[in-house]
Amino acid sequence: MRVLVTGGAGFIGSHTVDLLLARGHEVRILDALLPPVHRGGQPPAYLPPEAELMVGDVRDRDAWQRALQGVQAVFHFAAYQDYLPDFSTFFHVNAVGTALLYELAVAQHLPLQKIVIASTQAIYGEGRYLCQRDGFQYPGPRSEAQLQAHEWDPRCPRCGQALKPQLTPEDATISPHNSYAMSKFSEETLALNLGKRYGLPTVALRYSITQGARQSFRNAYSGAMRIFAMQALAGQPLTVYEDGRQLRDFVYVGDVARANLLVFEDPRADYQVYNVGAGKASTVLELAECVAEHAGTGSRPLVLGEYRFGDTRHIVSDVSRLRALGWEPQGSIASNTDEYLGWASSQPGFRNTADEARSYMRQVGAVRGG
Repeated sequence: MRVLVTGGAGFIGSHTVDLLLARGHEVRILDALLPPVHRGGQPPAYLPPEAELMVGDVRDRDAWQRALQGVQAVFHFAAYQDYLPDFSTFFHVNAVGTALLYELAVAQHLPLQKIVIASTQAIYGEGRYLCQRDGFQYPGPRSEAQLQAHEWDPRCPRCGQALKPQLTPEDATISPHNSYAMSKFSEETLALNLGKRYGLPTVALRYSITQGARQSFRNAYSGAMRIFAMQALAGQPLTVYEDGRQLRDFVYVGDVARANLLVFEDPRADYQVYNVGAGKASTVLELAECVAEHAGTGSRPLVLGEYRFGDTRHIVSDVSRLRALGWEPQGSIASNTDEYLGWASSQPGFRNTADEARSYMRQVGAVRGG
């Protein structure tokens, strides 16, 4: 089968390209090769020569038309992901770009047998919690006053008691807190609904925080692993937001790529959404300590009480639906860390830009407190 992978020169996309080629598929990549992920418009060295590369932007109708010629399936990973307040860019790339895919597929009666859409765990916001008095709760964003007071944990919106974080399933309340999450929920909503309406089998995968080799170190505005790696390999303290006890499920990129291929090949997944996560919770501080230890430079985590405005406190995905299809996560924080540190330190141009990125985020109001 000939398969188009948008964003195929990027992190998750390139690992998926490798698996598709290993399974005998023909692969075409559509990627804009834009900074900060890519420098100078050049494709990364890890791209296999067997994959056909087209340089183009998913906001460009002509780019889509060229890339869709002769393909039978699409993995749509091209996205804008950041933590800066350029709100319209998120929707232009993530929502409008996806709408163009379906617009062309319908108008030109393209014989697409499967479309796999990259979504995000972030659409849940805080996710599911348990209140001992009032049962399951889905608290909204924490207020600025609460964050300034360093009262990090959400409280029950009904009774004000402390809440216990729970695994968040696919049918949980959707409550995106930031522009990236809002735009990705718009993307998956239109993809699934247009897919059903026009008979284009579509699957949306809500990825947890993904880690591993090839995650660009040139974007220091988001991604705890790359930020900690920059600081640790430079022998600098690892700056941890809030108190570091935020719960996350850090999933290995190889596990994500296997999930992509699984739903691509299994018709039971058509028109469904699936969480893709590690299957267990870890704190951000545990990740920082792991990176510091494995880097071996004497760096230590530094908790300053800063926070990213609009961030969630705890979010851990329930992956039982994907497990029911035969998938199982295999990575760990330790192995993820070793792989990323080894890859990043071998890259030309690798340097610590985390501090200047954090300074800019403070300037535009994305990072506050301290």
